[in-house]
Amino acid sequence: MKKSFFKILAKLNKLLLPSFSKRQLDLSKASKFQLAIIGWRYYVTTNTLD
Repeated sequence: MKKSFFKILAKLNKLLLPSFSKRQLDLSKASKFQLAIIGWRYYVTTNTLD
């Protein structure tokens, strides 16, 4: 059940949250909010793959 929940979250992230890799965002110049979004997407992705 946990994995299916994170798969749904990953699809929602892909639809709703911006993709910073497509914008070629420099992590050293990213704001705290952008870093929080990147961290959240990383957390969801790692839990989806487990």
